[in-house]
Amino acid sequence: MNISKPYDPTAARAKIAAAANLPDDQSSDQSGDQSGEQPSSGLALFDLDHTLLPIDSDFEWGRFLVRIGILDPAVHEQENQRFYRQYQDGTLNIQEYLDYALQPLSKWPRAEVDGWHAQFMVEVVRPAIRPEAIDLVRYHQEAGHLCALVTATNAFVTRPIACAFGIDHLIATEVEEHLGAYTGRPTGTPSFREGKVTRTLQWLNSLDKTLGTFKRSWFYSDSMNDLPLLRQVTDPVATNPDPRLLEAAQASGWPVLRLFE
Repeated sequence: MNISKPYDPTAARAKIAAAANLPDDQSSDQSGDQSGEQPSSGLALFDLDHTLLPIDSDFEWGRFLVRIGILDPAVHEQENQRFYRQYQDGTLNIQEYLDYALQPLSKWPRAEVDGWHAQFMVEVVRPAIRPEAIDLVRYHQEAGHLCALVTATNAFVTRPIACAFGIDHLIATEVEEHLGAYTGRPTGTPSFREGKVTRTLQWLNSLDKTLGTFKRSWFYSDSMNDLPLLRQVTDPVATNPDPRLLEAAQASGWPVLRLFE
């Protein structure tokens, strides 16, 4: 979809439905237990960066901190680019990256960093939220599917973004807190690569569910790093895929969704 053209929601939804093999009649997509309990009609999992957003929120958060004078421009640009290349190459050491990325949160009062994030949402994130992505999420919500945002980016950055998309459930790398302040350290299993599978299964278990609870389960992602979770669902959708994920999707016969074209 060309951003300069008027947005056509009908055409956008048709494209989404075709790529993700979604039913045209949402009311008919009811499977699972039809007894007194609400049926488990489906599970929809969404990656965030370059999937629902055409930007990388973690990368842009670092650039934002440089712009407001919190981080040294030369040092951060070098490190940010280094880690981003590693992520794209599939060689990222997630612990090393988190030690670097979360460190600024521990140096200022909680209220101040929360204020920075509110500014970040206004200046960077909300202008990047596209109607195509909103429609993709709503399509599943209107079908009664359980929806979650599953991202390697930390929860401090992504929780307000999940709210902006109207997604109640967030599976993200958690940030340790002590006495109401961020420590600058991660806690628990980072939701990265195989960690996304671990964290998703833990979340479902907390709801007394498994992947097998759902007749159909979707995961939308752009990245080769998400192959472990893509291989767990019934309906993997390569969304705005990087070259290596595109190759894997074509080899496996998975649908490809170019959400922003």
